[in-house]
Amino acid sequence: MSRKQTEPLQCKLQNMLEQLLIHQPKDPILFMISHLQRDNNNVPKIVILGPPASGKTTIAMWLCKHLNSNLLTVENLIAREFSSLAAGARRHYQNVTKVPSTLLVRLIQERVSEEDCIRRGWILDGIPETREQALMIQTLGITPRHVIVLSSPDTVLIERNLGKRIDPQTGEIYHTTFDWPPEAEIQNRLVVPEGISELETARKLLEYHRNIIRILPAYPKILKVISADQPCMDVFYQALTYAQTSHRSNAPFTPRVLLCGPVGSGKRLQAALLAQKYGLVNVHCGQLLKEAVADKSKVGELIQPYFQKKMAVPDSIIMKVLDQRLSQQDSVQKGWVLHGFPRDQDQAHMLHSLGHQPSRVFFLNVPLDSIIERLTLRRMDPVTGERYHLMYKPPPTVEIQARLLQHPKDTKEQVKLKMDLFYRHSSDLEEFYRQAIAINGDQDPYTVFEYIESGIINPLPRKVP
Repeated sequence: MSRKQTEPLQCKLQNMLEQLLIHQPKDPILFMISHLQRDNNNVPKIVILGPPASGKTTIAMWLCKHLNSNLLTVENLIAREFSSLAAGARRHYQNVTKVPSTLLVRLIQERVSEEDCIRRGWILDGIPETREQALMIQTLGITPRHVIVLSSPDTVLIERNLGKRIDPQTGEIYHTTFDWPPEAEIQNRLVVPEGISELETARKLLEYHRNIIRILPAYPKILKVISADQPCMDVFYQALTYAQTSHRSNAPFTPRVLLCGPVGSGKRLQAALLAQKYGLVNVHCGQLLKEAVADKSKVGELIQPYFQKKMAVPDSIIMKVLDQRLSQQDSVQKGWVLHGFPRDQDQAHMLHSLGHQPSRVFFLNVPLDSIIERLTLRRMDPVTGERYHLMYKPPPTVEIQARLLQHPKDTKEQVKLKMDLFYRHSSDLEEFYRQAIAINGDQDPYTVFEYIESGIINPLPRKVP
């Protein structure tokens, strides 16, 4: 066996040994078996986007077969039998042939957390459809490793779409000119799909172009545009070659990033974007506590009473949970982005004393008026679960607007209370983290991300005494 062949095996064995030393399980054999079964560092996590008739579904299906992965489409997500979310999505789809973004993203989250997706990865076909969906998916920590976008002139796509045919038994897509099946049995059962007229295709293309230019900035450095105006096999091999490449980080060190800022400043989204681009472990303090309770661990049992009484969890317990997560091998090896902690100087000292010093600290500054505008105008539809914003994403009908509800935490009084609490301690935190970088968070999230990325990649400026 050559050195090149043994390197991946050596890395896997080293990683498993490190995990054994960290977790010290009672049954090492079962632990190693479970670790190998759930080792998903190299499984496909691919998004394939493209206009109508670009062939993205065909490429996605071929990639799934070749990579032994799972294909996720709107159609198969809502068709799942034992999912209450899917049942709700089907009802929406039957009425308006569209699934609300919130519900679709929850379906994706449910599906990618299942065992086969963890072990064999996933390929999203045509999702996200909008910038809003892209942001929601990123916020949940669902991060693709490769994004493939197919491109072709509209005139070619309209002509191609008119010849499209579908096999109702297999879902395979054929074409009267370019890809006609040789078997008479298949030819006879092919059907013309709905919505492929020239006018309908032009309408869909217009909508696609309007959305795609806002989606692409969500996936910097992991994006590959491939011309679809070439033989299908050529497109496939280019997509396969790209899907099998690994990305290198531009960061000159293992980043350990701390994001500070008041509620509504966008910390969660920026953390998700950093985790996606640099492969960092996304550590949200509040989420860690919830997971500890859900896992019914010993420390989770300590947290549970505080949750039930709606009391603050003591710092000593928080630090125990946080220390465990930041000490795990993936955090040490890949780096991390922390948000939601520390909130005052005492907590910052505790974090420092345990050896978890961030290499970069960012304060996201957003004026009170903007925070109030962002949070107090948020609403939720209790019928569909769809989220709206009265200014940025108003409900489409008066009927929906009449039934919208506001979460109690989004009232003006609650928002002001949390803002006051943050700014009461922010000056002490800034004093503790003297090399922190202040960023104007009151702008487009991707502009904010560019400033954060610049602060990570470039050396810290020397402070003038």
